Amino acid sequence: MASLRRVSERGLEMATIDSARTVYYLPGYGGRLSTGLGEGLSSRGYQIAGRETVGEFRDLPFRQQVETVAEDLLQHFWHEEARVVAVSFGAYLFLHAQAQLPPYVGNVLLLSPIVGEFSDDTRGMSFSPPYADRLRELAQAGQFRAPLRCHIHVGSKDWQSDPKNVGSFGQQVGIDVTVVPGAGHMLGKEYVSPVLDGWLGTQSSQ
Repeated sequence: MASLRRVSERGLEMATIDSARTVYYLPGYGGRLSTGLGEGLSSRGYQIAGRETVGEFRDLPFRQQVETVAEDLLQHFWHEEARVVAVSFGAYLFLHAQAQLPPYVGNVLLLSPIVGEFSDDTRGMSFSPPYADRLRELAQAGQFRAPLRCHIHVGSKDWQSDPKNVGSFGQQVGIDVTVVPGAGHMLGKEYVSPVLDGWLGTQSSQ
């Protein structure tokens, strides 16, 4: 048993919970721990800890958000049985935290990760996150310390998490990348559910 951060009705708090049945979850921008993938984790009997990109945490400077995630990992989830799952911008936060840490020793699953700037001419939309070039520069220089066990899943038609950029990043740093044919930024429950079961080593009844 260990003292970890978990979800309550009021947000994140300290509580004594079983670290072997807790997943550290970083949802996408504006996401909450109790919905989406968090709901799937809960239905499988796991407790959830993490950081929601809403409220006070969202208002922090990006560098402080990254430092907070890094501190969470070091203080509460730095062991071989630990599990970290991150989605979209949450994965961007995790990768930046990892960039300032030794190779993470737990088991990591990244879904549709943001790895830098992206744009879509058809939609006329673009987004440049803070430190947009940092991950690419570290990867190209061979200076990114990848997690020891990590797998990425990204859709072939994802314009936010460009599969070419994600694949290149994964190849450079030694992270396995699975490109999901026909999928966009939302990989969908039918795909994610068995992936989640395999990652957790469980069998879902859903």
